[in-house]
Amino acid sequence: TWAGYLLGFALGGFFDGILLHQILQWHHLLLGVDAEPLQDIRVQILADGLFHLLMYGIALVGLWALWRAHRQGIVPSGRRLLGDALIGFGAWHIMDALVAHWLLGIHRIKMDSPNLLLWDLVWLAAFGVAPAVAGVLLRSSTRGGPAGGSPAAAALSMAALLGGPLGALPPRDADQVAVLVRPAEANRLLDGLQRIDGAILWADRSGALWVFRVNAADEAAALYAHGALLVTASPAALGCLAWTRTG
Repeated sequence: TWAGYLLGFALGGFFDGILLHQILQWHHLLLGVDAEPLQDIRVQILADGLFHLLMYGIALVGLWALWRAHRQGIVPSGRRLLGDALIGFGAWHIMDALVAHWLLGIHRIKMDSPNLLLWDLVWLAAFGVAPAVAGVLLRSSTRGGPAGGSPAAAALSMAALLGGPLGALPPRDADQVAVLVRPAEANRLLDGLQRIDGAILWADRSGALWVFRVNAADEAAALYAHGALLVTASPAALGCLAWTRTG
C-alpha cells in the first residue's frame, strides 16, 4: 500500500515540475515569495533543484518498498496498486494546494492570472480530488487475488524511474545552457564560448556558474574541452532563468 502511495505522490510532484515549472512555466517553487534573499537567481535554482531531489527521494523509497514486498512474495492486484498510486497522485496536489498555495503562499498555479483562486480550484479538482476519488473507487472494486499485479508494479516503477530524467530533458528550441566550471578555469571557458560564438547571460560572482546563450545546444558540448565540468540545457537547472529569454 505505501509503495503505491509514495510512487503516486512522487509522480504527482514530477507531473507538476515538468508541466508547470518547465513546459508551461506558469510558476516556480518560490515565485510567490517576496523576501529579498529569494530574489537571487541562485536561490530560485537551488529551490527548484531541491524540490526535484525530494521527489527523487520519495520515488526511491516507494520503489524500495515495492521491491521489498516482491521479495517477500507479496504481490498486490494491479487494480489495488494503481488505486493506491492514484490516491498518492491526488494527495500530492491536495497537499500542494492546501500548504503551498493557501497556507504558505509560496506560489500559485498560474501566477500571471487575474483570478489566482480559480486556477487553484480547477487544478485541485482535476488533478487532486478526481484522481484520489478514482483511486479509492478502484481500490474498493478489487476482487480476487493478485491478478495483473506484476505488470502494474513494473509499469508504475518504470513511470517513477523515467519521471525525473524526462523532467531534465531540454526543450528542442533550447538556446541557453548552464555551465559549471572551476573558477580558475573561467578564462579558458570564455575562450571556448568565443569559439562557438555564444554570449554571456548571467554569471555567479564566484565564477563557478555561468549561463550562456548558444546558437545550437549541441555546439555547447565543445565547452567541455575548455574546462567545463557540467554543461546542461535542462529546464530543471534553467527554469527560473526563463525570464532572460528575448524574442
